[in-house]
Amino acid sequence: MMAALLAVALLPAAALAGEVWVTNEKDDTVSVIDIETLEVIKTYPTGERPRGVTFSKDFKRLYICASDSDTVQVMDPDTGEILHDLPSGEDPEQFVLHPDDRHLYIANEDDAVTTVVDTETRRVVAQINVGIEPEGMAVSPDGKIAITTSETTNMAHWIDTSTHALFANTLVDSRPRHAEFTADGTQLWVSAEIGGTITVFSVADQTEIGKVRFAMDGVNKDLIQPVGFRFSPDGAKVFVALGPSNHVAVVNAATLEVEKYILVGRRVWHMAFSPDNSLLFTTNGVSGDVTVIDVAREEAVKSIKVGRFPWGAAVRP
Repeated sequence: MMAALLAVALLPAAALAGEVWVTNEKDDTVSVIDIETLEVIKTYPTGERPRGVTFSKDFKRLYICASDSDTVQVMDPDTGEILHDLPSGEDPEQFVLHPDDRHLYIANEDDAVTTVVDTETRRVVAQINVGIEPEGMAVSPDGKIAITTSETTNMAHWIDTSTHALFANTLVDSRPRHAEFTADGTQLWVSAEIGGTITVFSVADQTEIGKVRFAMDGVNKDLIQPVGFRFSPDGAKVFVALGPSNHVAVVNAATLEVEKYILVGRRVWHMAFSPDNSLLFTTNGVSGDVTVIDVAREEAVKSIKVGRFPWGAAVRP
């Protein structure tokens, strides 16, 4: 641990510039972590139960899913001021910003719909019926496909963004939580929290390519619950948050085999890379902290206390 901390300390300041913005479910706040000092420098109030969080492409707007306020809030990250709210449907949990930097695709858990919002006109463009308890959202790199995962229906729903129509529904294991496309857009990965797996699909024909499975000595299988995950910049590895097992798995993206498990805080939810991709920050709900992982060493190097039940994370350079 000391060696890893020293390695982080010796990184040039330019490499460590930036901020991590973390939503705190129970405090109704967002915490701002300075990446150079690895300390919380600001805390701003939000709507009720903030979860999903993402920046606009120019990083001048921060979008926050205030789930219990039934809205998406738009914050000025320079001042922490809430500029306005966007219509979102009931209980927005996760969302994804389209590559056009204008349209948000929002999973409405209580309504069983995906809501599409134009962030410029502040109007709902479409509402798409999906499965029961939608949560995960993803959009393909070319912007042509959006994905919603439904926790109770156990499906990934494939949406044509030009027509807002479903064109496929694919089964996954129990309680899918998160979805991500690979950078080249050829694969879709979907985590299943209760199923304990990640299913990998071919985007071309929506067929299943394979599954990632997890097992740790001394950890009850029921505690290994994959939720959020992130691809390494080169796409070779995938870092997977394993919920109440309190570990992050490092998966070989080619073989779908787990190469390592990293101990982090309690009930790890989601993650975000630093701007230079040298550090990975995990949100740990139960322990109320963020674990900092040295990506090259694949080791945890620090724990940073934030608010109660941190959930989502987004990075600003």
